[in-house]
Amino acid sequence: MTCDRLVCANCAGPVSEGRCPVCRASRARMQQEKLENPWSSISPAALIALLVALLAVALVVEHATA
Repeated sequence: MTCDRLVCANCAGPVSEGRCPVCRASRARMQQEKLENPWSSISPAALIALLVALLAVALVVEHATA
């Protein structure tokens, strides 16, 4: 999840702008989580596309060796 579209409950501003201490703390926490787990930024659609591509490669390799 990104903080681009999140709205702060404290100041009602976008969290990405960091208008208040609550926004800045939330933005810092989300950036830290992103650094700890780089896979969290990949969308489910991208994961499905990667899985389909891997299956296609596996089928081509299996067909080529058979």
